[in-house]
Amino acid sequence: MGEGDSVDVPFAEETSQAGEGYFFGGLAYFAEKSSMTDSKTYDVIVIGAGPGGYVCAIRCAQLGMRVAVAEQRETLGGTCLNVGCIPSKALLQSSEKFAEAQHGLAGHGIEATATLNLAAMMTRKDGVVDKLTKGVAYLFRKNGIDHLKGRGRLAGNGKAAGAVEVGGERYAARHIVIATGSDVMPLPGVEIDEKRIVSSTGALALGTVPKTLAVIGAGYIGLEMGSVWARLGAQVTVVEYLDRILPGMDGEIAKQVQRILKKQGLEFRLGRKVTGAKAGRGGVTLTVEAAKGGETESLKAEVVLVAIGRRPFTDGLGLESAGIETDARGFIPVDSRFRTAVDGVYAIGDVVPGPMLAHKAEEEGVALAELLAGQAGHVNYETVPGIVYTWPEVASVGRTEEQLKEAGIAYRAGRFPFGANSRAICTGETDGMAKILADAETDRILGAHIVGPEAGNTIHEVVNVMEFGGCAEDLARCFHGHPTYNEAVREAALDVSGAARQR
Repeated sequence: MGEGDSVDVPFAEETSQAGEGYFFGGLAYFAEKSSMTDSKTYDVIVIGAGPGGYVCAIRCAQLGMRVAVAEQRETLGGTCLNVGCIPSKALLQSSEKFAEAQHGLAGHGIEATATLNLAAMMTRKDGVVDKLTKGVAYLFRKNGIDHLKGRGRLAGNGKAAGAVEVGGERYAARHIVIATGSDVMPLPGVEIDEKRIVSSTGALALGTVPKTLAVIGAGYIGLEMGSVWARLGAQVTVVEYLDRILPGMDGEIAKQVQRILKKQGLEFRLGRKVTGAKAGRGGVTLTVEAAKGGETESLKAEVVLVAIGRRPFTDGLGLESAGIETDARGFIPVDSRFRTAVDGVYAIGDVVPGPMLAHKAEEEGVALAELLAGQAGHVNYETVPGIVYTWPEVASVGRTEEQLKEAGIAYRAGRFPFGANSRAICTGETDGMAKILADAETDRILGAHIVGPEAGNTIHEVVNVMEFGGCAEDLARCFHGHPTYNEAVREAALDVSGAARQR
């Protein structure tokens, strides 16, 4: 919802119906008595129990609505919790500790010998996932949310769907929320078998450390999973169609990240496209050629990870029969209140345009729930942070220099290296920098980009300042404890006006 948009009272036309009224958010919500007693009738049915879906469901329940969630997995949490964000971060943390034990302790005067127990590492990862999926199930029980086990699809026709079919059963709902997330983007000529040619799902469950790993795609997932297996002993080669890594991130930051990861042992083949893959007893042979055309070459690897991105997962939802069309990229078009072309049907998260990020889906889920309750739900897409959990981490919010230049916006940039940050020197984590971009006239922060230790945590102080329309000077004048990594962000903000003190 954009600034200045009016707020609908979505149930105003229903208030004259005979029914039992109850209140939340200062507005009356009237539901027919049958909706409160019929076991197959709900105020809201959410299709998909990922970060967007389960958060939306919980908020709807907190606001007094009767809610059900259709989910085909046995466990809740969606891709992110089961085979995405959470298990990958668990493995990243474990692999970081292994690498530190191998190479990073001698400088601290600690002599140690590290031996990898991959099975135990995987067991820990699975335990983290199990604990969190059970946590979501507990929240469903606590908030009275029904878990409809099975694949949900729209069962209505035309202007108002009004029903969802799950496992052959039909359930009615005033409002239906599509939150089915995304799936792996396939690559023509490369067939994923989750054994030798794997997606991120297979890369999270390898039984042994491959001697060689080829990663197709230099985005978030490719670099994170490539980092995990490189730390554990694999020789990793990253093949990227573009002539740079981390598409969409600030170009200066991306170059720094590439240099750092190269020092860690990752090899990069940029400006290359993979046109085929042949699996054999000795591994996989990839056919690679220049992105702009040219002679082909072969690249052999024991395991290949396909990580070229994700696409909206809308198969089998019954969108077409319900009257909902997707755009050219497969996304479901919605308005500022997440409404689709069909009355009573909404969509959030990875199935709608915007960053495919769990926290973006969560915020949309909360905003939609509050809009359904007659409140002023809102998402500020200008402050969605993006984080790559390599080490050092990479974090970004707002616009990049390239985007500002393309838009013709005059700006000033402030930079500060972690090599001059006291805390980073103490911990030995001196790679990277913090960068602040501010409007040349107003000093309002337009973007921030960090590569460095705990960048994923550090970026949030900039998110907060941007959320309130703050300036680089506002950030620079805030207290920052000493010594902390966050001081690098403060110094970058000071550098916007040439006032950095620790140069």
